[in-house]
Parts: sequence; C-alpha cells; structure tokens
Amino acid sequence: MTKVSVLSQTGASVGEIELNDAIFGIEPNEAVLFDAVIAQRASLRQGNHKVKNRSEVAGGGRKPWRQKGTGRARQGSIRSPQWRGGGVVFGPTPRSYSYKLPKKVRRLALKSALSAKVLEQNFVVLDVLNLDAPKTKDFAAILKALEINKKALFVTAELNENVALSARNIPGVTVLTATGINVLDLLGHEKVVFTKDAVNKVEEVLG
Repeated sequence: MTKVSVLSQTGASVGEIELNDAIFGIEPNEAVLFDAVIAQRASLRQGNHKVKNRSEVAGGGRKPWRQKGTGRARQGSIRSPQWRGGGVVFGPTPRSYSYKLPKKVRRLALKSALSAKVLEQNFVVLDVLNLDAPKTKDFAAILKALEINKKALFVTAELNENVALSARNIPGVTVLTATGINVLDLLGHEKVVFTKDAVNKVEEVLG
C-alpha cells in the first residue's frame, strides 16, 4: 500500500492515508494513456464544418452550351466541380468525431493517470476542503498554504458550490467531482489535489 500524507487547508500534516495499489500504484500504461487522450480530444471537436456540393450551390441548372459543334469541351452545368464557383466534391460535412474506447481500457487509463501523479509526487490529499462563502481570496490562500503555484486540479467527493465558485476565476485551477475525473484533466494539470472523501469514492468506483 502506498502511503501519502494528509494535509489540512493550512498545509499542515494531519496524518497519513493508505492508497489502494490497484488504482494508485500500478505501472502507468503510456500507450493506453495516449489512446485515451486522443479519444477524449476527438470527442471535444465540434465537427460543424460544411461545404456545398454541386446540388447545393446556387445556379447551374441549364446546360451552358450545346453538346456538339462549338469546339469547346462538353459541359452540363456551370456549377460542376471543375468550374470556378462550382460545388466541392469530397469536402467536409457536419459529423461527430467522437468514438468510445472499451470500458476496461478507459478504466486502465484512469488508473494509469492517477498512478503517474503519485509516482511523480504530484498527488496531494487534503483532509477536507471547505469554504464558508465563495471567495477567490480564500481559495488563493489555500493554494499559497499548499505551495501550489502551477496548474492544479482539485477533486472533491461531491459538488461544493463555494469551492467551485471560489476557484473558477483563478487561472490554471480546475475543480471536479470524483465522478467527473478524466485522463485529459489529470494529465493536463501539474498538481492533483484530492480530498480524503474523494479518494475513498474513487477507490470505491475503480476498486
């Protein structure tokens, strides 16, 4: 079992927590992490690109000149693809780029991302994360106490409105619930800060 210090909001150590090695102590699978990031980024694409084909471009209903006898190449429409202002042949149409990885691969990717953060010693566990009111100043004080000056991901067990509102105006800080953790956010932030309850919830779901 991997042991990690549990810190208070003031940055003081208040004990230790044993992390489940099956989730936080595996050897990170880089190939699976790569696949998970590509899949997640693909699903974020809008895919609303659109061009007009020859049937959608305005005009071009009449044959521009007769079939034979003009000396010119035969043409059936002034909106054929070879014409200036004509339709596009194999252009993009609106579509979804998202695809799903197998469930076991997705779970392995999450475990790999969490284990990688523990290995890098960028995994912090807080005893509790509570704010009386939504104040950015208070959240900034917590960051200072924890000596976090890089991109940080905070994970709580349940949605805490005060925490979410206090953090949203700080660049590089993201707040998620334990059920909303994903590979892209885990890898995209330098520090990952879990509350004790969030660790228990993740172990319950992935264990």
